[in-house]
Amino acid sequence: CSFSLSSLAASKRRIPVSQPGMADPHQLFDDTSSAQSRGYGAQRAPGGLGYPAASPTPQAAFLADPVSNMAMAYGSSLAAQGKELVDKNIDRFIPITKLKYYFAVDTMYVGRKLGLLFFPYLHQDWEVQYQQDTPVAPRFDVNAPDLYIPAMAFITYVLVAGLALGTQDRFSPDLLGLQASSALAWLTLEVLAILLSLYLVTVNTDLTTIDLVAFLGYKYVGMIGGVLMGLLFGKIGYYLVLGWCCVAIFVFMIRTLRLKILADAAAEGVPVRGARNQLRMYLTMAVAAAQPMLMYWLTFHLVR
Repeated sequence: CSFSLSSLAASKRRIPVSQPGMADPHQLFDDTSSAQSRGYGAQRAPGGLGYPAASPTPQAAFLADPVSNMAMAYGSSLAAQGKELVDKNIDRFIPITKLKYYFAVDTMYVGRKLGLLFFPYLHQDWEVQYQQDTPVAPRFDVNAPDLYIPAMAFITYVLVAGLALGTQDRFSPDLLGLQASSALAWLTLEVLAILLSLYLVTVNTDLTTIDLVAFLGYKYVGMIGGVLMGLLFGKIGYYLVLGWCCVAIFVFMIRTLRLKILADAAAEGVPVRGARNQLRMYLTMAVAAAQPMLMYWLTFHLVR
């Protein structure tokens, strides 16, 4: 009877079953070493070699996105189309092809052209050479207009003006800028006045605006020579060299422009003593005579 009672009591006693992750009820302290080891192992497992895995950068995540790839491809195509459109229409605003012609020069051409500007009396043939109705490049014809010499001469003129002002203790950036802007303003006014005169006189000529800028820009060469001689030899050197250059540019402009303006009149059958032809002659002489006056006006205050 006592054995049956004790067996019944033992069967009624519940023995706790340990659950995963639960501590032993008879243990005073929790054992956390296994959990930490499990956690540490879980962290270093993906990275390998005991280092944590590197998280992807925002740029890599952006590039991996297919939507962003489509956006980048679309943007590249738009940029290519825009560049093509600009290349097609840029000649409408800036005649790049024509400007290349005016800068097609070499060292021999520059030397011959400078000699022609200082000594135009020795030159005989002033006709511009053509090849299949197209004027040849300046490096093949000394009579062809170019923009290289006028551009370089203008920049050199501004530098020489700054040197002259500096030797007189009058240099300032504002005064040098005024000198450059005045020269550009007079050049622009000349071009506009000649174009208006050609329109009023109804001259049918192949003289373009760029040709006018080239011909009118040659006077800066003589201005540079006059100012430099003025710095070296004073007023006497200035007036001698500038006077020579003024006469030279006058002869150069007369012999050059008469082929552009008067030759077309002769081709049209206009009488030499006709009123329209007389106006064209006066226009040619007026343009040529304006060059020496502007050369003196833009340089006389630089030499003292």
